Amino acid sequence: MTEHPEHASVRYLVEDVDAAIAFYTTHLGFTVNTTFAPAFADVVRGPLRLLLSGPASSGARATPEDAATPGRNRIHLVVEDLDAEIARLHGAGLSFRSDLVAGPGGRQVLVADPDGNLVELFQPAARAGSV
Repeated sequence: MTEHPEHASVRYLVEDVDAAIAFYTTHLGFTVNTTFAPAFADVVRGPLRLLLSGPASSGARATPEDAATPGRNRIHLVVEDLDAEIARLHGAGLSFRSDLVAGPGGRQVLVADPDGNLVELFQPAARAGSV
């Protein structure tokens, strides 16, 4: 396994490592770093290393039963054109877990991976004076 000290790592527990790899690489621009499917793989995008742990992985086995219910956490991916990303992902047959939300900091929408782990696609608001 290649270590990347410059990456921040997040672990997602998944039922099917290969399906998770396909989702993140096909739809969200990640690349495979290592794969030991069906137990584990990690994919990277910029400084983010996403650890995909299947049911047989040590990461999944270490999760206490009372903590197995997913929380409201999600990874946050910045995109340049949210409308284009939404159209592209709709065209690929994906559905969204939220409506488009806009606020002073930008706009966002949530999509879920095959196991229901949330991914926030976020387009920052244009700053005053920027073109």
